Amino acid sequence: MSYALAILLQQEPSPEQLAAAGTAATVFMVVYLAVILLIVASMWKIFVKAGKPGWAAIVPIYNLIVLLEISGKPVWWFLLMLIPFVNIVILAMVCIALAKNFGKGAGFGLGLLFLSPIFYPMLAFGDARYQPQP
Repeated sequence: MSYALAILLQQEPSPEQLAAAGTAATVFMVVYLAVILLIVASMWKIFVKAGKPGWAAIVPIYNLIVLLEISGKPVWWFLLMLIPFVNIVILAMVCIALAKNFGKGAGFGLGLLFLSPIFYPMLAFGDARYQPQP
């Protein structure tokens, strides 16, 4: 906080301020990477539960295509995910369909959308089984 204030006041930050900013940045990076690792591990497990290759979770565009397949949505919806604001609606529909294919409700699907670091591990490491809906 004081580092930002020093910048706003255009003063030279003290060594203590620089050290505090560096520590805060390091802690933020570690937590951020841990959350990303948790979501990737959860997606890996979800893909394996659905009979898809787990390594697909770490391939950037392919993981969305596999997620669409698991959700029972057409693969061309990937193109809709490239359109701003439309992508939010499509992702909500995919999360709800994913939850339903694992025997969960629409509320769980919205949890997947808005609270991914909590709900993806619950789906992956819980007792939910993949049961594709027609």
